[in-house]
Amino acid sequence: MIKYYTRACNFYYGKQAYLLIAKKQALPLCGNKNIAFDKLEIYSRTSKRVKSKIISLKQVKNLKKDIQNSIKLDLKKITSKRKNFLKNVNFLSPSIMGILNLTPDSFSDGGKFNKKDISFKHISKMINSGANIIDVGGESTRPGSKTVNVKEEWKRVSYVIKNFIKKHPKICLSLDTRKSSIISKGIKNGVNLINDVSGFNYDKESLSKVNDVKISKVLHHMQGSPNTMQINPKYKNVLLDIYDFFEKNIKQKFKDKKVILDPGIGFGKTLKHNLTLISKISLFHSLGFPILIGTSRKRFISEISGKYDSNERIGGTLASVLFLLSQGVQIFRVHNVSEVKQGILVFEKLMRN
Repeated sequence: MIKYYTRACNFYYGKQAYLLIAKKQALPLCGNKNIAFDKLEIYSRTSKRVKSKIISLKQVKNLKKDIQNSIKLDLKKITSKRKNFLKNVNFLSPSIMGILNLTPDSFSDGGKFNKKDISFKHISKMINSGANIIDVGGESTRPGSKTVNVKEEWKRVSYVIKNFIKKHPKICLSLDTRKSSIISKGIKNGVNLINDVSGFNYDKESLSKVNDVKISKVLHHMQGSPNTMQINPKYKNVLLDIYDFFEKNIKQKFKDKKVILDPGIGFGKTLKHNLTLISKISLFHSLGFPILIGTSRKRFISEISGKYDSNERIGGTLASVLFLLSQGVQIFRVHNVSEVKQGILVFEKLMRN
């Protein structure tokens, strides 16, 4: 049996995108007429091998009928506007998810924002710098990290979660946790988005918690667990394997369509895996859901640049964000909100000129 996958490619931006769409020479990406494409990379996969070829939109009609039908279904999802189901987020514009790690051992900023007054000062700083989502976590999931018990994790995040809406009622609050009891408490206190790096596989009760109230959620890919995920990760084909993971889990797990996809850069991936996912990220648009990416200060940047201090990876972070923006990614999870926001503003101005 052959399975086909469709990746939009060869993008145009701004005035050129509008012009080509008007002339019906290109199609809009995710309903956004500021980004258009006129070519497709078609993957065909069997149990033994994967092939791919790039074709123009005009060439689709020359393919076999079954391939045409598969591509047409994918194109409908690739070109359709994403529904705005998340508080204060418009998926036609890039969103910045500011990271608040309330942990002593996170790989980049562990222990910096644990005090109550400092945590809200940092939240305000990120919002004023351009973040429209704040992601709060009380357990480090860096490579090699150990599990934190429920009581300790809630102790770390409870003050922020309980007081966030009073202080920032218009901002989307995301909770980064793998545990069902933390999810329940978060929902009761007004959390808008659940970001479970295990893909709702760590705690069997987590899935029912998000489905019962139909809250927005991130479907995140991770191979293994945080303490084992970087021990020789392997895939048959990392891009298509993760696509299949998303496709299967969307169908089997969730009762609604309020899902955001995150391929999990650095979560059970080698440098080669990460670069493949970033460079071919537009494949996931054919699933029809918004995409979130977290490349901020990740280890793959140091593997390329030689900068092993996580605080010296801002340049690599920004480079990856701007490339992903050019591929239509909607949400960027970052530490350095101000720098990333500035980069996005300048990049968009140049693209639309």
